[in-house]
Amino acid sequence: MESATKDCGRINVQKRKLGDSGLEIAPLVFGGNVFGWTVDESTSFSLLDAFVAAGFDCIDTADVYSKFVPGNKGGESETIIGRWLRARGKREDVVLATKVGMSMGGDRVGLSKRHIAQAVEESLTRLQTDYIDLYQAHQDDPNTPLEETLAAFDGLIKAGKVRAIGASNYTGTRLGEALRIGSARGLPRYQTLQPLYNLYDRSDYETNLEPVCTANAIAVIPYFSLASGFLTGKYRSKEDLAKSKRGALVENKLDDPRGLKILAALDEVSAKLQSTPTRVALAWLLAKPSVTAPIASATSLSQLDELLASTRLELGASAVERLNRASA
Repeated sequence: MESATKDCGRINVQKRKLGDSGLEIAPLVFGGNVFGWTVDESTSFSLLDAFVAAGFDCIDTADVYSKFVPGNKGGESETIIGRWLRARGKREDVVLATKVGMSMGGDRVGLSKRHIAQAVEESLTRLQTDYIDLYQAHQDDPNTPLEETLAAFDGLIKAGKVRAIGASNYTGTRLGEALRIGSARGLPRYQTLQPLYNLYDRSDYETNLEPVCTANAIAVIPYFSLASGFLTGKYRSKEDLAKSKRGALVENKLDDPRGLKILAALDEVSAKLQSTPTRVALAWLLAKPSVTAPIASATSLSQLDELLASTRLELGASAVERLNRASA
């Protein structure tokens, strides 16, 4: 495998707050969905070593990663991260984020008090830790009252098993309702939101979620920050889709004239800044006042270099406007 990050070294990064939780993180989150899927355990260890050595600290995963892979049952990513934490003794050096709520099979799904109580113990065991820094509702559960979910999280915080809570895949309306209920009932509030947001997928977040997050000082950590690899520019034709296991996820974007306009703008800005589409796409997110830290995954050290370098790239107003116009 490649040697450690070639052009990054340890980056002097400014930490960003996760709401009013007291937690702070570097402005890029490592997406652990690849562990146990497109990355084996040995490579996972190397990537995590390099990520932390470069001055970054937040690792995001979920109990369900990667149940969607044939032969997996879920928990593979957490298990690999737990083994790395034990082997390296790095627990105090990282902000560990995981999620609960998606189906683990049978009745193990949702955000009921019963399921959360079971799921958190399983995650703690796999992660080989006594506490989770950021425990997130992976998706809204319309079958469970919001108050029940928040009360379950409250119990975990009081027991010292969780430090802060976040939400993912909520609508703006439901997120706002959860915040109001928490405030009225003296229950913990969601400090973070994980939405789908990137240069290609803008409308839902900017219209429905960003106003709620901004008004309530919610930290935003977008997932699919590179649109499943589309914004890296590696997919330019249908033949390119076979380059990775995620190729099928971007096929529709190649058929979309707007997608091609975005790639053209990324190429143009990258050339002017002597950079790359990956770095520019992530830097665009980092330039957004409401975004705290995008989540991105890497399967090699060279890919990780690209991700980390994005945190040092200043786009400038004209580049941001060029990208805004192309992706409007």
